[in-house]
Amino acid sequence: MNGGKARILIVEEDGVAQEAARSLVNAGCDPETAHSEAAALLALERGNIDVMLCAVSLDGANGVDLLRKAHERRPDLPVVMLTGDPTVASAVAAMRQGAFDYVTKPLDGEELSAIVARALEMTVLRRENRRLRQQLDVASTTADFVAESVPARKLVMMIRRVAPTRSTVLIEGESGTGKELVARMLHHWSNRASGPFIAINCKAFADSLVESELFGHEKGSFTGAIAARAGCFERASGGTLFLDEIAEAGGDFQAKLLRVLEDGEVLRVGASRPRRVDVRIVAATNRVLRTEVARGRFRGDLYFRLNVIPVRTVPLRERPADIIPLTQHFLALHSAEVGRQISLSREAEQALVSYGWAGNVRELENAIERAVVLSGADVLTPDAFMLDEDSAEAEAEAAAGGDVTSSVTAVAPAGDSLQDCLDRAAALRIKAALDATNGSRAEAAVRLGIDRTTLYRLIKRLSL
Repeated sequence: MNGGKARILIVEEDGVAQEAARSLVNAGCDPETAHSEAAALLALERGNIDVMLCAVSLDGANGVDLLRKAHERRPDLPVVMLTGDPTVASAVAAMRQGAFDYVTKPLDGEELSAIVARALEMTVLRRENRRLRQQLDVASTTADFVAESVPARKLVMMIRRVAPTRSTVLIEGESGTGKELVARMLHHWSNRASGPFIAINCKAFADSLVESELFGHEKGSFTGAIAARAGCFERASGGTLFLDEIAEAGGDFQAKLLRVLEDGEVLRVGASRPRRVDVRIVAATNRVLRTEVARGRFRGDLYFRLNVIPVRTVPLRERPADIIPLTQHFLALHSAEVGRQISLSREAEQALVSYGWAGNVRELENAIERAVVLSGADVLTPDAFMLDEDSAEAEAEAAAGGDVTSSVTAVAPAGDSLQDCLDRAAALRIKAALDATNGSRAEAAVRLGIDRTTLYRLIKRLSL
């Protein structure tokens, strides 16, 4: 609500709009009028409308159609229909289409104000419920972070210290180490917890859509822009914007992101005036961003803007004390889904602790889920997890014609970075898994202990 006043959009083409506006001003509301369907939809996209009053007949159009279009954009928006037909049939038709209520003409100011007041109560309740659900979701996710080991506890202490500040955070760590979970914890323990948490994957944006997705656009600013739309920064205003896989962002994305970080303003595509945004930025990458800067793959000025507070997630191999607690957590979760009580044998615990977990916590969860789904036993043994490292290494060696490490080292040009060597090793392992499964990416992902989305991304990045 704007300055404590409820914003009411009145969509009407005759004098009724002025009459309704006067009644609502007297009731302490802030009314806005629109005289066509197009103007109404633009107002809904542009402003934070609390209630819409809509005439059944509007500018040659059907007001019920506008009701439907409004709910496509704002499903929780209360719409009160204005009609000159006092029959029950008219009321039933409006209510079936999702109207909150209806008012007949000529308007009764007190009746209109009472109906709008009830609609506003519902709006406030829905917003509060949505906020509480989001907080509950984040709190539940945060509770999933297992921190029994010393490195994990240090990470949690670091997050708690950083969370209350406004500082930009850069999270670096291997895939599967819980970088988004860390970002959600930063948001949950901050003063912005009641605001939105918006997560975007920087690699997912095509260069042609970067500006529109980040900053939004006005209606008609380009082909297909049939209505104004807020971008990621505006939607995250008052909360946290999580930029995942920031190292994969293209040059155009990086330049536009730097501009927002410097100015604190966004300019929608097709707009003439910038809009201020109050957003905390948390970025994440599984690469070493400083190395990416040195190799000319990432802007140095943007790196220093993002790297105000660096946070490093800990790979699972460096926190073995968390393996069994994490396993018990995932086991309880997936056992509940299949409706069976499942436990681990001592041998299974030893096998899990001694395994390398190259895919980190994500690989561990995948292994637990796979074992629960595929095994019919109530007590899981090492065989249930399919953790045959010797077999996987043999496949990779066969594909490389010998020892993987030796092969990678032998072909590594002098001065190559560690990431380049790791990429070559990953390519060999992926090729071996694909060969062993006759090209089945789903089966290869299982053998590699990663999810299919990660495998597809690696295949694309490594040009396999």
